[in-house]
Amino acid sequence: MESALVSGFQGLTSGITNLGVDQVIMILIGSALLYLGIKKGYEPLLLVPIGFGAILVNIPLADLMGEEGFLRFFYDIGVRTEIFPLLIFVGIGAMTDFQPLLENPKIILLGAAGQFGIFLTLLLALAVGFDKLDAVAVAIIGACDGPTAIYVSAKFAPHMLGAVSVAAYSYMSLVPLIQPPIMRLLTTDRERKIVMGAAKQPVSRATKVLFPIVVTVFASILAPKGAPLIGTVMLGNLMKESGVVDRLKRASENEIANIVTLLLGLCIGATMEADKFLRAQTLMVLALGFVAICLDTVVGVLFGKLMCVLSGGKINPLIGAAGISAFPMSARVVQVEGQKYNKKNYLLMYAMSANAGGQIGSVIAAAIMLSVLAGMGIV
Repeated sequence: MESALVSGFQGLTSGITNLGVDQVIMILIGSALLYLGIKKGYEPLLLVPIGFGAILVNIPLADLMGEEGFLRFFYDIGVRTEIFPLLIFVGIGAMTDFQPLLENPKIILLGAAGQFGIFLTLLLALAVGFDKLDAVAVAIIGACDGPTAIYVSAKFAPHMLGAVSVAAYSYMSLVPLIQPPIMRLLTTDRERKIVMGAAKQPVSRATKVLFPIVVTVFASILAPKGAPLIGTVMLGNLMKESGVVDRLKRASENEIANIVTLLLGLCIGATMEADKFLRAQTLMVLALGFVAICLDTVVGVLFGKLMCVLSGGKINPLIGAAGISAFPMSARVVQVEGQKYNKKNYLLMYAMSANAGGQIGSVIAAAIMLSVLAGMGIV
């Protein structure tokens, strides 16, 4: 009995004496993420497990990411194999309604324009010294799509997974603060007051069923290395629109998505070990991620202005801000901003169209990066 008490006391003492300043800082950062998720409601489904995972992995001598650690087990089977983010993509597809986009097919161009910030940030990241794979992982933060950012960083730059994931989900939650000043800066009072009429093109069930199949085939041929990304999203959407596999659809958007989100969040937090996270590079990732989202918003709004001119003033350029993948957050931001200047302005359905286009666009942008790098023999 006495020896057991001595052994326990020695273990306690050893844990305390091995607790360094860096670990304390990371435990505080993990606690801050918990605060943002629980108290502020910022992306709680991811930030709560990420924050707790960050605390766990920085406990001295716990060795949770060691060869036999339980976090290492889930990381190896779910993140290194890219299974976790792909399963989440199935759930996202099952929860996404592309009908607004199909009713306004030309709006998909805004979803494409909203991805240009990714490629501009890629060039900027290369210019400041990131290598090619790290630069791709940083740039994809601009998609404002957490699962895509996780998939790309886990594949290309696993050592940056924690920083990229925290940046992606933090900025997603801050879209209502980041986008409005840019939208107001780039548009005139007259443009913000433009009222858009109701959509006139009905969408048949056959069209909604064929859409995920056609997009999968086209996008996968265009960028074969991105087939897992686009394929899983569209599989989920096909299950939704087919109407014949409700059990699979419900499981994908509920049980499977919830379990995988929990485990993925813990695994992301587990990559935030002090010696890997507390680097100048992490601050650069956060800064460039912010730049990427700002650039996506800028290009989206500017393309909206171009469409406004080409349509003879019938398109409100504010909807261009929704061309990112923060679904449906950025669409709501557009609706709120539009009504500030014209109470008769109901832009939500058009913004949702651009938002849905942004979801597809972000996945295709990642797929193109994967295929280009594969063609260069880098991956």
